[in-house]
Amino acid sequence: MLLRMSTMLLKTLREDPAEAEVPSHRLLLRAGYIRRAAPGGYTWLPLGKLVLDNIARVVREEMFAAGAQEVSFPALLPRDPYQTSGRWTDYGDDIFTLKDRRDADYLLAPTHEEMFALLVQDLTSSYRDFPMILFQVQTKYRDEARPRAGLLRGREFLMKDAYSFDLTDDGLAAAYQAMRGAYQKIFARLEVEHTIVSAMAGAMGGSASEEFLAVADVGEDTFVGCTKCDYAANTEAVVTPAPPAPEGTPGPLTVHDTPDTPTIAALVDLANQRALGGRTDWTAAGTLKNVVVTVHHPGREPELLAIGLPGDREVDLKRLDAALAPATAELFDDFASRPDLVKGYIGPQGIQIRYLVDPRVVAGTAWLTGANEAGKHATSVVAGRDFTPDGTIEAAEVRAGDTCPQCGEGELTMRRGIEIGHIFQLGRRYTDAFKLDVLGQDGKPVRPTMGSYGVGVSRAVAVVAEQHHDERGLIWPAEIAPADVHVVAAGKDGQVEAALRLAEVLVAAGLRVLVDDRAGVSAGVKFTDAELIGIPHTVVVGRRFGEGYAELRDRRTGGRDEVPMSDVVTTLTSV
Repeated sequence: MLLRMSTMLLKTLREDPAEAEVPSHRLLLRAGYIRRAAPGGYTWLPLGKLVLDNIARVVREEMFAAGAQEVSFPALLPRDPYQTSGRWTDYGDDIFTLKDRRDADYLLAPTHEEMFALLVQDLTSSYRDFPMILFQVQTKYRDEARPRAGLLRGREFLMKDAYSFDLTDDGLAAAYQAMRGAYQKIFARLEVEHTIVSAMAGAMGGSASEEFLAVADVGEDTFVGCTKCDYAANTEAVVTPAPPAPEGTPGPLTVHDTPDTPTIAALVDLANQRALGGRTDWTAAGTLKNVVVTVHHPGREPELLAIGLPGDREVDLKRLDAALAPATAELFDDFASRPDLVKGYIGPQGIQIRYLVDPRVVAGTAWLTGANEAGKHATSVVAGRDFTPDGTIEAAEVRAGDTCPQCGEGELTMRRGIEIGHIFQLGRRYTDAFKLDVLGQDGKPVRPTMGSYGVGVSRAVAVVAEQHHDERGLIWPAEIAPADVHVVAAGKDGQVEAALRLAEVLVAAGLRVLVDDRAGVSAGVKFTDAELIGIPHTVVVGRRFGEGYAELRDRRTGGRDEVPMSDVVTTLTSV
């Protein structure tokens, strides 16, 4: 492959585009890899398309190596399969829906579980057809409310989704591990630093679920690790260890006048000043905060929900949404419409709406909390005696220093990451929905079980850019770079012609070459563009050309060597 910059659709930018928020977005725009076409949608320019295709190639190679077979579905799909699975309503506003000229409902597919299940139902009938892993590399669509960060959070994106079909749970577990291993190989080849963490399945459904998170300061996902064991989890999947039930018998519930204490801090100060409940050692952790949210269920009327948690914690809305999926929640603020919910003074005793508590609120624990009357709080409000919650919920924020839920000894540390892959053991949710049965070895019907495995292919372009750049531009790993070598003709006097001849020799040797043969462009601009574009190796046909030498530059290390022109091909092909 020989690419000539003199004829290529390529325009580099000297300044950062105003809309670019993160390094990958800024550099991919500046280096001429992508252009914005619409909010959350991007046009792939020639260099960008090469990188995208290279990543897709790596993904395909590892899928084939793991025994998967490639298919391809339409992105425009009818309503019926998603109605049958329940996801037409579960996805809510997150999907694009439309009607055709006959008034039939369609959607732009966010994922294809339903279609894979229907395909297998159509083409299989016996246990002899299993196990099976199918995959596709296909465009997906999600109606992001706030598309941002370039390729990292768009409305249209390229994704590899694979689905395993097995007749036993052991078979599913084996397929899951095979895909897990394939993903590790993919991200190793892409040179992406990543962590595998426990995750929530969300609208996908299923049981076992892990995310592959690329470590990045700009990541929207927060994940935790343990200082003493191998525990790692997305904060949405962290399980709070319940403390042991306290010993002793708490005193009676007592209501106190606590004027002007609508906040936990004001309440703690007053409680210690007045020795409420005979104590002067109150802290926020000894108070019970009760937060009211409005829960929006797809296809149903909203409901109010109260969440009880220790007063030193805040409700994490992302964790709450994960716990309530496919429903979503927002803080309730129309207290004038509900006089029974006294803002700042809500208590769990006698509460008239559904009430869920943090796992730390175990039976027998006594709390300082609201008395459901303005200016009043109560001490010794005991879980299981004075109130009985409707269940527990993981909605409280996770903090660095929290005790590890796995080993119980280490402390949690927190980092940020970008989701680049997600694997699920779906089980029989979709085969149940479509009553997918095949004839078993004993002649009886068997219902297959599924796994789901996704990689964000277009997102991976941005992830690699996030992890592989410096102040001068991109630094592509050799596996996915748009070319192996960037040949730069630095001056006049036949150097452009020499650069083109050298490029042809390099192509004949099996290398992919980009040659900067632009006329009327200074050497300084060409070198700046070469660093911005980020191809692994640059060959400069420049000041020592007349002596028979070229300069070799390594983009990653910054190293420079003068090499005889006759040795350039050998040097580069032996790297």
